[in-house]
Amino acid sequence: MHKELDLRDYLYMLKKRFWVLAVLVIVACTATGLVSYLLIEPQYEASAKLIVNKQSDSADQLDLNSVNLNIRLIDTYKEIIKTEAIMEKVVERNPQLGYTADELIRSIKVSSVNNTQVMTLSIRDTDYMRAIETVNAVAEVFVREIPSIMAVDNVSILSYAKPAAHPTPVYPKPLLNIAISFVVALMVGMGLVFLLEYLDDSIKTEQDVLEFLQLPTLAMIPKMSPQDAETAPAKKKKKAEDARHAPTFN
Repeated sequence: MHKELDLRDYLYMLKKRFWVLAVLVIVACTATGLVSYLLIEPQYEASAKLIVNKQSDSADQLDLNSVNLNIRLIDTYKEIIKTEAIMEKVVERNPQLGYTADELIRSIKVSSVNNTQVMTLSIRDTDYMRAIETVNAVAEVFVREIPSIMAVDNVSILSYAKPAAHPTPVYPKPLLNIAISFVVALMVGMGLVFLLEYLDDSIKTEQDVLEFLQLPTLAMIPKMSPQDAETAPAKKKKKAEDARHAPTFN
């Protein structure tokens, strides 16, 4: 019959098997750090922005209907960009990039903020400069080809991707990976500690004897190392001699 455990019992279990937690956390964090820093090749991201708006329109000619039409066209443009009609021309005009049309379709990301006329093209690559060159090439080809596809000239490049002085990889994120690994390993370790404690039905301490057998402990046999066993007779003899030579007081 198991007694109801309180917080102190759980803390005692964790303290008793702290080595399990420590080993799991250290192994998990070390492995994650090695994989993140040494095995995974860093990827860089470059982005270009397009605006959907007639270039010939002046500010006083814009109205709500034309703006709404441009916003609705963005969803169509997102699908057109990621087609072979666009990507094959990118590959044809930029063979130095080393991409195929299918690879570009899978790699390019197109996004937009709700109720805006701006689209963002982004791509990730292990080569930072190639990522910049690729996303700019896709933007230029799309702007050049969309009039013949949609019979409307209302897309222009708002900003090109430009190289940064100190580019930072967007993937992987080693510190975030290690933090996640630490939390997961800690949770798994705690679960393993509680499982081991639940499966362990051996009696090890006086408290266990009193708790499970409801009997007092009459005697205990200490566990001694071989070195202690060898030195025990000498220590016992020395204590006896000290007691014999100790001064007595009347």
